[in-house]
Amino acid sequence: MEYFNQAWVMLKLGGVIILPLSMLAIITLAIMLEKAFVYWRFARLSNDLQNLIETYGFRWEDLEKFLSGLDSRHYYKRFFEVVITNRHHPSWWAESRAADEAQLIEASLSRRLWVLETIVTAAPLLGLVGTVIGMMRAFQVIGSEGLVNPTTVTGGVAEALIATVVGLIIALIALFGFNYFSRLQSQTMDEMERLGTRLIDHIRLDQKEDIHEIA
Repeated sequence: MEYFNQAWVMLKLGGVIILPLSMLAIITLAIMLEKAFVYWRFARLSNDLQNLIETYGFRWEDLEKFLSGLDSRHYYKRFFEVVITNRHHPSWWAESRAADEAQLIEASLSRRLWVLETIVTAAPLLGLVGTVIGMMRAFQVIGSEGLVNPTTVTGGVAEALIATVVGLIIALIALFGFNYFSRLQSQTMDEMERLGTRLIDHIRLDQKEDIHEIA
């Protein structure tokens, strides 16, 4: 408890610039938590479903049964259902529709990542503004009063240093979050593309067998 009280006192010493920095910190944490929930809830692929798609000549009915147990907002379900819906069309048609859906999914996964990227730059700059304000206060006291109480001067210096540190910490957290979720997004889209290729290959296989039966 004492540690939190000391932290609160330190933040108050950071001056007015701590308020916008606190807002950036809240936004950063909110976006990271939201992204973590989305990937955990709507972008996880079970091993059973992955193994089924990797199986040569799997039945479409088995895939539909797996997908029926997923939430309608699940990204893999959305993607696979587009392929399933268009599997009776030419393979190039199904592939085109799957690519369109993949673009929508990628846009959804990347939503608000630009905010984290902006905070990476904005937080240190706000901290720098706090540094300048704190140093101006310290020098103003020295210039106006000559011999002054050292505590008054160090208060301005403390404001400058605290604002800088807080801005850098927020920027580091946002940077790690941005890089992590960008990498997770890339991995998800690569896996979706790979499994989508398996489904398109299955469509081509079905269509080839139909041609042989007609012949």
